[in-house]
Amino acid sequence: MSQWIKKEITKTEIDDMRSRYGLDALSASILSRRNVTQGKDILYYMEDDMRFTHSPFLFNSMEDAVDRILEAKEEGEKVLIFGDRDVDGVTSTTVLYDCLTSMGMDVRYRLPSGDDAYGLSIQAVDDFEKEGGTLIITVDCGISNVQEIAYACDKGMDVIVADHHNAPEILPENAILIDPKLEDSGYPFKDISGCAVAFKIVSALRFSESKWYKQEVTLLNVRPLTDAYMIECIKLRNLVPVSRMDETVVPGTVSISRTRLPEYLKGQLILVWDENTIKKELKNIFGSGIEFNFLDIRTEISRLFPQFADSSLLRIKDMSKIARYGNHAPTEIGGFYNIYVTYVQQSLKKEKPALTSLEEKDLQLVALAALADIMPMKNENRIFVKKGLEYLNAQRARPGLKELLSRLNLLGRHITSIDLSWNVISNLNAAGRLGQPELAAQLFLTKDPYEREAVADKILALNQERKDLSQQAWNNGILQAQASIPNYNGNLCVVIDPRINRGVCGLLAGRLVSTYDIPAMVVTVLDDMAIGSMRSCRGFNLTAFLNNLSSLFLNFGGHNAAAGFSLKKENLPELEKQLKLYSSSIELENSEKDTFDVDAELPAAYITSDIIKICDRFEPYGEENPALVFMAKNLTVTDGIAIGKGEKQHLKLNIQAGKTRWPALFWNEGEKLHTEIEIGDKVDILFNVERNVFNGVENLQLILKDIKRSEGEQK
Repeated sequence: MSQWIKKEITKTEIDDMRSRYGLDALSASILSRRNVTQGKDILYYMEDDMRFTHSPFLFNSMEDAVDRILEAKEEGEKVLIFGDRDVDGVTSTTVLYDCLTSMGMDVRYRLPSGDDAYGLSIQAVDDFEKEGGTLIITVDCGISNVQEIAYACDKGMDVIVADHHNAPEILPENAILIDPKLEDSGYPFKDISGCAVAFKIVSALRFSESKWYKQEVTLLNVRPLTDAYMIECIKLRNLVPVSRMDETVVPGTVSISRTRLPEYLKGQLILVWDENTIKKELKNIFGSGIEFNFLDIRTEISRLFPQFADSSLLRIKDMSKIARYGNHAPTEIGGFYNIYVTYVQQSLKKEKPALTSLEEKDLQLVALAALADIMPMKNENRIFVKKGLEYLNAQRARPGLKELLSRLNLLGRHITSIDLSWNVISNLNAAGRLGQPELAAQLFLTKDPYEREAVADKILALNQERKDLSQQAWNNGILQAQASIPNYNGNLCVVIDPRINRGVCGLLAGRLVSTYDIPAMVVTVLDDMAIGSMRSCRGFNLTAFLNNLSSLFLNFGGHNAAAGFSLKKENLPELEKQLKLYSSSIELENSEKDTFDVDAELPAAYITSDIIKICDRFEPYGEENPALVFMAKNLTVTDGIAIGKGEKQHLKLNIQAGKTRWPALFWNEGEKLHTEIEIGDKVDILFNVERNVFNGVENLQLILKDIKRSEGEQK
């Protein structure tokens, strides 16, 4: 019997969220039930401006990486971008390659092809050495390539690692490391894709072409208190705060030399808002014998934002959207910082209009990567995917992606994150899974539109082949998987079969997880090598588990929920032995199968076409942000039929909700008609709301998650 769980929330909490963040009652209720109650998290559901993403220079090593790339440009060095075979790796490669070639650099890229192993290889280093290469940049890989990077360094090459995978205990030495999962990365959000990391490097490179690169400035404000003044300063480098100083001074009680100001402001470009007022207040504090050299930035900012020309910082702080979502009351110096950063960013786009279109092209790939690598749809990932979808739905798809969308009949339709995940990403991934990732890169990078069309056709054909291989893998592996579960203490299912194509090992593992609700491992054999993929569920950390077996592996790595490894074929018996040992210690969270979390209960009169507006607000959907699940009671089934010719038929109903009659579809549940549900019944339903396009006409429909007769209707 399924469980419908609707979390209790208080009216006080909802009213507070509505007043603080300008939410409607339904959105506030949904966010509360999803435990999204802090302003810093709500921000990413309410806003979609790139201003709310994190600065690339928050990475502690970003300036080092930018300087090394600029040096390579200056010296005419040969640069190699080494990526990965999946969508994240191909998009990472594309974004960085596009940028470096546009800078006029001598750059080439390489992806693991055929049966190549994951990550930077010795062969790739040797081949690059023969070309006279001196700088390697790994994208979506590299953090585990300790030996290969040491080998490259021994040959006189420099290496920049732009990765996002979990870091091993031993890190590469003598390399510039940019990975949000490093403990000392400096970056405030760990769960961005490899493509997003590459995009951060590209953004930093574009910023480096401006006058603000490496510029150190100090924002200064003086705020009167009751009997004293507060002098507030924020020191910035590349627009990132590097330090802050607040000094409370009672007028006439201390000389400026006895404060921290002289040392803090020494050698700084000092920016103020309203120079006359600031000088007057400093004179009140320290007397008239002190001279300060300020630059009044208000006039310059007001040219770009005329609405602020006559505004004080006191007023500006309350106008700041970022401040609204903060945990503390907005401050004048905080408002000053926010408006200054916005001014610089907008100035850059005004000076270089091409940056806007370049960013659009990049963000479409960053959106694909976030969904493909199952990044959580929170924090800045939401903005990346929102912006990518915005450009696609505005008919501004980038070259390559446009041709693929056309063949998938998605051009001109409203595209959602689910469309990208189920249609676009599955096709792009097929190229890498079947050993031809260069096709996906070619699709995005070639300038010839006829070539892009031909490549798109090849990718679709590969995806059909991938589907066939996946079904063969399922047929070959399902009995072994089922039989293996008792051998691994009921906590793991394992398939080891050389007939399985390495490109679909991860897909089979994922399907086994869905079937048995426990972690799964699938291993195939290529010559003297065994290559495996794992998928997790119920809170089980894969990389920590695989670390117990690290002595057996040639390499391994990945994320908490998806990981891969390779080992010598001769070590497979020992692997099975160790798995049986360690599987007994696997701890899994309670299963969530047949349990549904309800986002909101809707009265029948509220189930109108307007509900799609709420659904769109919570896009993009994905990891940690599933599609909204609504509950409604006492609705009437007006018509119904079982449809489909497969092993399981689908249930198609018409349901009356208030004045609206809704088409509703329940996948694989056709047998419920005339057994559990009859036409004319009053029913309670759990459902998503989706757009359905048929013959070019778009309509809304309900996708049922569960259905049961209403109380008093049981028969």
